[in-house]
Amino acid sequence: MIYDIRHKTTFTYEDVVSVAHHVLHLAPRVHPRQTCLETALIVDPTPAVDSGGDDYFGNPVRYLTVQEPHEELIVDARARVEVRPAAESLILAASEPWEAVRRRLGDELQAYEFSFDSPYALGNDEVQDYARQSFQPGRPILEAAMDLTGRIFREFEYRGGVSDVSTPVREVFAMRKGVCQDFAHLQIACLRSLGLAARYVSGYLLTHPPEGKEKLVGSDASHAWLAVWAGSAGWVDFDPTNNLVPTVEHITLGWGRDYGDVSPINGFIVGGGSHQVSVAVDVSALRE
Repeated sequence: MIYDIRHKTTFTYEDVVSVAHHVLHLAPRVHPRQTCLETALIVDPTPAVDSGGDDYFGNPVRYLTVQEPHEELIVDARARVEVRPAAESLILAASEPWEAVRRRLGDELQAYEFSFDSPYALGNDEVQDYARQSFQPGRPILEAAMDLTGRIFREFEYRGGVSDVSTPVREVFAMRKGVCQDFAHLQIACLRSLGLAARYVSGYLLTHPPEGKEKLVGSDASHAWLAVWAGSAGWVDFDPTNNLVPTVEHITLGWGRDYGDVSPINGFIVGGGSHQVSVAVDVSALRE
């Protein structure tokens, strides 16, 4: 599937910003099932410094410095991406027992580093007890992960406005409410509480308008899910917001320990006072 993506962010400031430094994770990552065909970035005002590369986790990253005084900053990122289905169908019950995968982690350093707590994905005893209901002794890791995915989907209500990126997992667990990034952080904390490796995945999801309705421009949004390291099966993605294993309708921007590693735009400014942020995202499928 080929997609065109547009992610436009507008910052409007109460006072003049004299200098702004920003770190961007807005270019889709390349991986075995995804190819980034082209990207473009328009920033207004034009940055005095604009450089790019890869971050620690191998995600494309862009560094901007705007030195022109401004009361509004527009960051307009565009990309064309190809996403392909997996070469083989995934048989969850054929995966290794989760305890065996955990024992192997110490020899897989690139996965092992994702087994520790991180700022946005801190677990506790309650979270671990919740995870153990799915991860029974000897159960195949992917079957258990899918069961946990389904339980979060059924037992937690998707509701915006009750949390933000800094809401701790323990509060989301107590409220039983949140949005996609909350559910991803919760499932990551569950998996890590058992000594397994899990990473946060940032990206987009192709949405479908109601039957008979046209898709509204800018009505899409960033999405978040997670991946668990499953031994010989490698990294496998799960989406607890939608209770599924992502396929060709999930477009990956990047991955890290949690949201803090791959937030779309981060940084600091000098001046500005209070500000408002407006985000418009469009994901359009061109062809299969």
